[in-house]
Amino acid sequence: MDTVSRRKFIGAAAALPAASYARVIGANDRIQIGLLGCGHRSSGHRIMLKKSAETDANFEIRSVCDLWSVNRAKAAADVQRLFGNRPKTFQYSEEMLGDQGLDAVMIGTGDHQHARILAEVVRAGKDCYCEKPMANTLADAKLARDTVRGSKQVVQMGSQWLSCPYQQQVREIVRSGKLGKIVSISQSWNFNGPRWHVPKSENVAAIREQDTDWNRWLLGRTPRPFDPRVYFEFRIFKDFSGGITDQWYSHGSGLAHFYLDTFIPDNTVANGGIFAWHDVRENPDTFQCVSTFAEKEVLYTYSTTFGSGYGDHTIIRGTHGTLYSPGGEGSPQWWFMAETRSGWDSNMVFDLHSGRTKPEPVTIPGHPETPPVSQDDNLKAHTDNWFHCMRTRQTPNGSIDTGFAHAVAVVMATRSYREGKKLYWDRKREEIVELAGREPAAG
Repeated sequence: MDTVSRRKFIGAAAALPAASYARVIGANDRIQIGLLGCGHRSSGHRIMLKKSAETDANFEIRSVCDLWSVNRAKAAADVQRLFGNRPKTFQYSEEMLGDQGLDAVMIGTGDHQHARILAEVVRAGKDCYCEKPMANTLADAKLARDTVRGSKQVVQMGSQWLSCPYQQQVREIVRSGKLGKIVSISQSWNFNGPRWHVPKSENVAAIREQDTDWNRWLLGRTPRPFDPRVYFEFRIFKDFSGGITDQWYSHGSGLAHFYLDTFIPDNTVANGGIFAWHDVRENPDTFQCVSTFAEKEVLYTYSTTFGSGYGDHTIIRGTHGTLYSPGGEGSPQWWFMAETRSGWDSNMVFDLHSGRTKPEPVTIPGHPETPPVSQDDNLKAHTDNWFHCMRTRQTPNGSIDTGFAHAVAVVMATRSYREGKKLYWDRKREEIVELAGREPAAG
């Protein structure tokens, strides 16, 4: 194949044996799982599954699938080390999905591949765990969402913080009204280093084009000669990812939606550039965007710099109080500060003597201690929730709707940065539009 069109790719899934649609996971069934895409994030998936096996061991990693032969071999060996069984290995997704004994798939491929492969998995009658971002184009986001909505499959997005009990407690505080009217959410998550670029990568040096399928990996993106650097460091190349937007902002915007019980910002404007790491990257290493949720009347700001790791935080501001986290992505440590009001000047609209009470830590039942500033990305609670929902057929925490919401937010932020425009979300037509005439934006 020189290129792989959406029609051809999804058509392959539609042609799978009808028997693959018949399997419905029961409460006591041993769930058969396949790992699709066996790079770095897939190793995290295996860690999550190992942790979940402590409380639900009634599953098996049945197969692994990756275009690159080396990744397949490494993943199979790791499964055997962790779980004691040697899984089947496949190069192509349709080969693995043709296995009628397979129940569910965890997708850990490149950013630009998630949505189309998710649609393929679901059309094959398998439940799915799909890494974020769900999509980085609006067309792919709609394809994945509509395919899942038209199925009976359980799909969990890889937005693991939605299952974190501390983030859930923060949402309950917001819901309770303790903060008063929410007016803004701000996140600043940072790092000091050339994120996603490894100058002396062993993988880049080792891979040969004949050991993989480059055209299949492109999956409909503009054809180009085989490039090992792009293959492994796709997050810094604009044809395949937004970089910061696809990765960290997808978590950030997803949490903002979660805290506010709303989906997709009404508008977004972004800026930034390559200010710290002038290497091969095409995506910014310094980025900021500002959005509003019109109905909620909330301003949402997000920023990341890879030139300094200082000052990570998330702040949720309300008229009666503030929630503050001194950590970066997924930090479980939160503090509540109440606003005290006294000495109002009747001629003014602000408090002349504003102060705050002593900060109170946010804790969860059974854990009165203050949690650490950071936690492991491989959150057991999220795969636990996926297993529970596969057995009960309930909607998981990272539902397809949360995936669609963060995908649209990602697309808006990426395009706003690249096009230098403030972009709007037309909720009725489900289109990204420009201010002038609110017509669909080009591209």
